[in-house]
Amino acid sequence: MKFREREHLQEWLENSPTAFGDDDELLFIQKEFDGFDDTRERLDLLAIDKQGDLVIIENKLDDSGRDVTWQVLKYASYCSNLSKQQIKDIYQSYLDKKGVSENAESNISDFLDAEDFKEIQLNKTQRIILVSGNYRKEVTSTVLWLLQKYNLKIQCFKATPYSFGEQIFLNIEQIIPVHEVEEYTIRMAEKAQEEQSTQEEQVIRYKLRIEFWKLLLPKVNAKITLFANVSPSKDNWISAGSGVRGVGFVFSIARNYARTEVYMSRSNTEENKFVFDKLLQQKDEIEKQTGTLEWDRLENKIACRIKHELRNVSLYEKEDWDKMIDFLVTSMVKMEMAFKKPLQVISKELKSEFKE
Repeated sequence: MKFREREHLQEWLENSPTAFGDDDELLFIQKEFDGFDDTRERLDLLAIDKQGDLVIIENKLDDSGRDVTWQVLKYASYCSNLSKQQIKDIYQSYLDKKGVSENAESNISDFLDAEDFKEIQLNKTQRIILVSGNYRKEVTSTVLWLLQKYNLKIQCFKATPYSFGEQIFLNIEQIIPVHEVEEYTIRMAEKAQEEQSTQEEQVIRYKLRIEFWKLLLPKVNAKITLFANVSPSKDNWISAGSGVRGVGFVFSIARNYARTEVYMSRSNTEENKFVFDKLLQQKDEIEKQTGTLEWDRLENKIACRIKHELRNVSLYEKEDWDKMIDFLVTSMVKMEMAFKKPLQVISKELKSEFKE
């Protein structure tokens, strides 16, 4: 069985988000992309990395070809002009062609661990990855010159297919730059980027959160005293003590929900599960006062939480704020009333069970 470039190599790369390293996960957003104005040129694979930069991938299984560096530099220059909206549309088209019922905006936000697509910066710079079975000297010489002279983000990987019986495997090995040089280059680039960054999006996000908390706190404090000593915060959550160490009442807001919760974050996993399980035994009585709650024991984590959530509202849509505040205040009043006495009893049980 022959390993072919388009049929095998490209599909393998497309379905292997960590093919170029476990710490370099990619989100593939298009293949055989030809959406460049006034050209018929087509790049093999287009992806986004964890920094939100575009990654242009050109693969040639047998031979890199003498013109591949010029070819991929053209692709990078074309891609440098793509806006965030264009990138989202390119990815959505890719998902639609695959017949996947997924949303490009949500996928990109999740991949970049961002609360809101609006706060994401995409395509600040571009990376180039070449994949080939063999590299001509004129290619490696040009790549090394671009790396050393212009600090261009370009990598060369050697692809070696091999078979075992009827199965075909592929080994991907980075040959340029060598890892020591790459790590130094990355550190220098990150330092420069950090020094130059304006943090404008972050400042906007912080201001919105503080503004929201300033509106919420007086309204909740008019009903209960739980948050009387809490100040507005730049974080997307604020909390107040419950009387039990490591167990708090929490307000949380994000791009798609507003939430109240009882959060168990003691340093000992067993203690958190103990508190959660004791409360769960009283679930029916508690929910008579609060309405239906979501009980998250979070089996693989230290913490546990019990939450009441309003979905399809957003911190970034000010027309949602009144609805969010009304929900949060009403919910927190009920949460405190329902959990106060059970937590007082559990506090004594904790001291007995864990010799506090």
